[in-house]
Amino acid sequence: MNPLRSRANRIQARKGHASAPAPLDALAPPPPGDYAAFLATTLPLQASGVSRHRFGTQRVWLKKAGPRHAMWRYHLLAAVAKAFRLDVLTPVPNPGGEAAIEIEARRLGALGELGLRVPTVLARQADGVLISDLGEGNLAPIVLNERLDQAAAVGPVALLKVWREGLEAIALVHARGAYLSQAFARNLMYCPDGTIGYIDFEDDPGESLALAECQVRDWLSYLHSTAALLHAASPHGAGGQWHAVLADASDEVRERLAIAARRMRWLRHLPANRRWGRDTQRVRAVARLMSRWYSPNFDPTTTMSAPLSKR
Repeated sequence: MNPLRSRANRIQARKGHASAPAPLDALAPPPPGDYAAFLATTLPLQASGVSRHRFGTQRVWLKKAGPRHAMWRYHLLAAVAKAFRLDVLTPVPNPGGEAAIEIEARRLGALGELGLRVPTVLARQADGVLISDLGEGNLAPIVLNERLDQAAAVGPVALLKVWREGLEAIALVHARGAYLSQAFARNLMYCPDGTIGYIDFEDDPGESLALAECQVRDWLSYLHSTAALLHAASPHGAGGQWHAVLADASDEVRERLAIAARRMRWLRHLPANRRWGRDTQRVRAVARLMSRWYSPNFDPTTTMSAPLSKR
């Protein structure tokens, strides 16, 4: 039995119809005015924090300010980062409320100016922002998580191909002197034209971390959200892909990743039992991969070609 296919089937069973485009909310018909008028009219009627709507023939997303986030939830992660001297794990608080709306609009604008595929800010007010959808016409974007699950059902070679697309999408951001916020696979969107876009910018790591640290956080975030799949596929092959893409990263980024790998080694011994929670399993999977990929005996030039030769 293919363990990757079995996992993908279990995921699909849990999702049901969740992977299909969600029905568009119809809280209010589009007014004859502009985006700002639509935002002002619809925002008071929207109950959820983020919803998709129809504006004429367009799909648009409305994000409204929510309650401010309590700071106590970040204290434990801050203590771990300090104890193991891992600055890249220093928590970046999501302020919530109107501050998160301001950050989202500002970061989308900045990344868009760099030519990166992000939603366009259509209208904004203090407590809400209206942004474009990354789809085209009747075609909606696909969350990279879903593409990874679909590829996993095919086999290791297909999975590594899609996984590398995510790596290269992050590398493109870094090559333009920028960074993401939460570079998890769920925040990378495969657009209809094949370009990967980026969403979810309610916090800004650059307000408290140096550029290299922000970029290292991007790499670790992506790995954190995909490590379990890689273990079930081809961890050696994934290591080759990892080092091939990271070859173009700055020396400082590569050095910080190597330091993080050394200091996270002990985490590979975390309990494997699922009762310890999903996050524990993900951290353990990351530590196991990093320990292998940054071992003195690891040769990415030999491990990279092995799975790809099966095409």
